[in-house]
Amino acid sequence: MDSTATDRFDTSRFQASRNRLASLAYRLLGSAADAEDVVQDAFLQWQAADRQRIEVPEAWLTKVVTNLCLDRLRSAQARRERTAGAWLPEPLLDGDPMLGPADTFEQRESVSLAVLTLMERLSPLERAVYLLREAFSHSHAEIAEILDLTESASQQHLHRARRRITAARRRGGSEVDPASARRVVEEFLAAASSGRIERLVALLTDDVTAISDGAGLSEKLLRYDTPQRVAAIARAGFKPTPAKRRLVGGTPAVHYAVINGAPAILTVLGDQVVGSVTFDITEGKIAAVHGIAAPARLVRLTEAWRQHEPDPPLIAQW
Repeated sequence: MDSTATDRFDTSRFQASRNRLASLAYRLLGSAADAEDVVQDAFLQWQAADRQRIEVPEAWLTKVVTNLCLDRLRSAQARRERTAGAWLPEPLLDGDPMLGPADTFEQRESVSLAVLTLMERLSPLERAVYLLREAFSHSHAEIAEILDLTESASQQHLHRARRRITAARRRGGSEVDPASARRVVEEFLAAASSGRIERLVALLTDDVTAISDGAGLSEKLLRYDTPQRVAAIARAGFKPTPAKRRLVGGTPAVHYAVINGAPAILTVLGDQVVGSVTFDITEGKIAAVHGIAAPARLVRLTEAWRQHEPDPPLIAQW
């Protein structure tokens, strides 16, 4: 095989792993844009490597991507942004290949906005071990090789990560029937847009929380707790007014969607997603709300939406 044919073959081998690598990077970083950059950097390293000496390309690429992500997580800029409380994971529309494997409950949960946000409480190594084991089913021997750890250290990191995430997940996490989840979200939207506080409170768990990026206008995330506070902010945010329409630049439609495996509401102006609200639902009530409206966090979601055939909007003209 001549060198050109070899390069084409090696490029095709990399491309076959691209979606899996992007999914790993997205889970580690919580950003689709950063994940794409990491995968491109990994491709450059792949091209520059002596590929004939690489016995298992998939394992080699997994190690490169994981360590590139760890470098980013440990960087001074990332530490400043995340410590300042201005970070939320980037939402992805159902069907996006970057969401990766979804065959098991653990794989689906690992890409939820709730767990991606909770993983901020983990060290970079704990996060990597947790994801490599829970989402990608690597053995501790494989994880030890990827991260240059002992198997015992890998097991310890996984134990700490599981304990921290389980402790933070108030109800342990469980899957909800999609039809039931949609009914709850539709009731929430109807109550919020009409200003019915009592109905909103009834739809929320007693320990509900809400997090918003404030449309990128706030230096820190906006956090709310108690059903009354969350209901009040939902009413303020969803009840349409002329001022809000001026702020978004027109009269948007409101659609139901599935974001990172969870029920969500998207506010769409033309073909541009201008807001995403995702819900954690447990036992028929809303336990957590994630609101994202900063344009930089909605780029990939908007691109996916433009290729999506949505159901009729819940509200045609908000």
